Amino acid sequence: MRVVLLTYGSRGDVEPMAGLALALRELGAEVRVCAPPDFEELLAGIGVPLVPIGPSVRALATDALTGKPTKLPPTMAERAAGLFDSVYETVAPVAAGSDLVVATGLLPAAAGARAAAEKAGVPYAFVSYFPSYLPSPHHPPLAFPGHPLPADVTDNRVLWDQNAEILNELFGGAVNAQRAQLGLPPVPDLRDHVLTDRPLLAADPALSPWQEPADLDVVQTGAWIRTDARPLPEDLEKFLAAGAPPVYVGFGSMPLRDAADVSRAAVEAVRARGRRVLLGRGWADLALIDGADDCFVVGEVNQQELFRRVAAVAHHGGAGTTTTAARAGAPQVVVAQMADQPYWAGRIAELGIGAAHDGPTPTYASLTAALTVALAPETRERARSLAAEVRTDGATVAAKLLLEEAAAG
Repeated sequence: MRVVLLTYGSRGDVEPMAGLALALRELGAEVRVCAPPDFEELLAGIGVPLVPIGPSVRALATDALTGKPTKLPPTMAERAAGLFDSVYETVAPVAAGSDLVVATGLLPAAAGARAAAEKAGVPYAFVSYFPSYLPSPHHPPLAFPGHPLPADVTDNRVLWDQNAEILNELFGGAVNAQRAQLGLPPVPDLRDHVLTDRPLLAADPALSPWQEPADLDVVQTGAWIRTDARPLPEDLEKFLAAGAPPVYVGFGSMPLRDAADVSRAAVEAVRARGRRVLLGRGWADLALIDGADDCFVVGEVNQQELFRRVAAVAHHGGAGTTTTAARAGAPQVVVAQMADQPYWAGRIAELGIGAAHDGPTPTYASLTAALTVALAPETRERARSLAAEVRTDGATVAAKLLLEEAAAG
């Protein structure tokens, strides 16, 4: 059995696919991952071949944040067409001769993957890492940039209908034009075409349950977690052993416009709570603000191990980081920046295992307030209690299901 996995996004988009790839391989499948070139080293480290798509995602994200000119087309339709083409041209050669294509992420990218699956005559499946990407009467859609949700509409089904219209307006024409060039029929509703009527939801049920009844036949597998057995670096071990558990602050694959100010605010706010500070450098390039020995900075590291040994985790609210911290029993402060991150901030606050930071820009005052909640004894107690409920078999559950359905045709 040969399986092609497609994701076009940051580390948080690629990491779950790496977990699924390993689970599929353990069941005897041959797997290739189509993803941005940024993650060649990550996938090579687990022995999964990368088929690179397009330019560096980190470079594009950083240029967009800093206002540097990019090579992206000027209109949304042109960008959609370019992304569709890039994904299709990458996925089509590896989909030929395969048995299944699994995709996630931006609709034009996933549409390109589905077109490749159609041309190859193989099944296609879509996965979301959080519920609010999928239509439901129980929650509204994410607000698309430039298209805020109308304040006077409270019926979620109406909002999802409007969401479909917006996505068709922005991307539908471009995708159908590309499909026509491939000899494929047009699709009347791009969102439903990409998501399918039976998408997978790779999110933990304790953290992020799918509510029924719903219009889609969603299959919730649990989060796709790749076990990380790497030891922590020796210098980090020495820092951890030198005092009380620190507070970790990191924003993963999110560049930040004012990283120096954020670093200073984070260090000073954590120190004000009487804690040591551990900065995760990440794509924001967080850095030390002085030479004091109560602060340390790390690069890419085994967060599954690290988060078990910190007092709290302040982060951007990506699905993977949120789940890893929850699994470790670490209280959280979620400083949401975009996309699904406000959803995860809300869930952490609702579950009582941390705080949703007020806005995307952390300051000394705002972080101090959020840390007061996260570092409270009752918050840590709830976080530790919930940790026991977080499942670790999601990737295996999904792999078995996907292979069974692909074999059944």
